[in-house]
Amino acid sequence: MPNKPVPSKPFIDLQSTHNPNRWYLPVTEEISVGPDGRQFLFGGVGLASSVMAMERTCERPVVWATAQYLSYARVPATVDLDVIVPVAGKYNSQARVKGRVGDTEIFTVNAALGERPSELSHQWAVMPQVARPEDCEARPRHAKRHQGVSLHSGTDVRVVKGRYGIGLSDGEFSEDGHVQLWAKLKNGHPIDTAALCIFADFLPSAVGNAIGMDAGGNSLDNTIRFRKVVPTEWVLCDIQIHSVHGGFVHGRMHLFAEDGTLMASASQSMILRIHKE
Repeated sequence: MPNKPVPSKPFIDLQSTHNPNRWYLPVTEEISVGPDGRQFLFGGVGLASSVMAMERTCERPVVWATAQYLSYARVPATVDLDVIVPVAGKYNSQARVKGRVGDTEIFTVNAALGERPSELSHQWAVMPQVARPEDCEARPRHAKRHQGVSLHSGTDVRVVKGRYGIGLSDGEFSEDGHVQLWAKLKNGHPIDTAALCIFADFLPSAVGNAIGMDAGGNSLDNTIRFRKVVPTEWVLCDIQIHSVHGGFVHGRMHLFAEDGTLMASASQSMILRIHKE
């Protein structure tokens, strides 16, 4: 087998400080989305960097985390992440992160961390039978919105099922609101809890499939629950948009390894956004 590329730098370059509970993240184009010249930190990266900060501070794995998005961090800002640990027990900790740019709070993340002794391990969620990534079409990129470097440049997404991407205008509701994607990080970056946080935030891009319009959503929250992260090159993102009403959308995602292991499940509530040129 050919040797896998070794990343020259982390996908998320979270930096430590002299304070073990404070971290900072430079907001670069590589971890941002949005129109050229007006890019902002991808919400999933905000959640991922917070998970990284809490895991490093508490020295425990995250079990569950939820992000509430409050504002935008624009390129080339720097986000300061402060980790607060109100409870640290024998097996688990309760923690939260406040992400700020200057005096502006950008996101708040609450989480539980830890691992308890137990031999029980099972999953009831079953990975669907789908085509391999190499047999699926790559995600289309919007010629006007994504010309330069962005988070999308560093991810490889293959569409298994659904009208994922841009250019939807038939106005027909999907029969089931179901989208399936294969996703991986490029340049040899491994699949870990941070990568799963990023993929979980692809959920808003499935809104257009559900309503048959060029649409998406601004995430109000992003909740992820980790089961078991295993080595895998690709992650199957099994997305279900549950409902749309009153200008809001709700949905969930299961994230499977190639061998069928359920690694995490995620859910979001979003503000419905109809894209207009």
